[in-house]
Amino acid sequence: MTTAVLEPRAGRRCHNVLNSLHAMSYFAPELGTECAAIGITHPRAVNFAVRAAALGAVGAGAVTATFYNYKYELVARHVPAVWAVASPEEVLAARTRAVDGALRRLLGAQAVASAEMGEAARLALRAAEACSRSARPLYSAYADLPVPEEPHLAYFHAATLLREHRGDGHLAVLMAAGLDGLEAVVTHTATGKGMAPKWVFTTRGWAQEDWDAACGRLRERGLLDGEGGLTPAGAALREEIEAETDRLDRGPYVHLGVEGVGRLTELGAGFARAVVAAGAFPVDLLGRG
Repeated sequence: MTTAVLEPRAGRRCHNVLNSLHAMSYFAPELGTECAAIGITHPRAVNFAVRAAALGAVGAGAVTATFYNYKYELVARHVPAVWAVASPEEVLAARTRAVDGALRRLLGAQAVASAEMGEAARLALRAAEACSRSARPLYSAYADLPVPEEPHLAYFHAATLLREHRGDGHLAVLMAAGLDGLEAVVTHTATGKGMAPKWVFTTRGWAQEDWDAACGRLRERGLLDGEGGLTPAGAALREEIEAETDRLDRGPYVHLGVEGVGRLTELGAGFARAVVAAGAFPVDLLGRG
């Protein structure tokens, strides 16, 4: 009997559709509303608080290190001050309420309560059983949180675990490639799949001069051309980074198995298409322009 072998990029494809559902939470108006109700009103403070809350009341250094591509000075304007406004536990509760409301709005009550949602949650949680805590601070912090009972929230929780597990490994690969936080963003944007510069400036705290300096460093390394696109060497490096990230993140998807990964990808893609079609993301979020 021949055992099916997981295709090298299968885990990446599965992660990408799960991450789409996770990422919508940062753009959901429900998140701002729920955080405002506990006293957090600045959009950047909301972002830092909801993602870092699982770590506890950490300082700006820990947030900058684990988030990787944010400018420290921006983080320090809001962290740790935000914890004097609301505790990490209050933030996590607000986040759960916001995700619940956003998923019900974007997917509809029928999809939220569907058998497919329950199946997706079970599959994603099964994959997360094989995640590793070692050198993965954000994943490990979220893994300490209880799994919500409602399937759509359990699915979001599992998607978050798998997202942060891959993300923590990705940072190690970026460091090994010699890319600092902003250089990593610039090269990702140059692929056409990353965040547009204006959104990087708004959300990450960098300015045009920082961006230009990073582009200059990348051109000196032969990774970026004069128009801001990747050179062949730059494109090869980006693919090497993703391939090595795939290798470090392979465990959960091997554990789930070929059929399970295929089914989770199918279900996740359906939910991801639905939230995108419902307007979950700004239309100008991605791209080089």
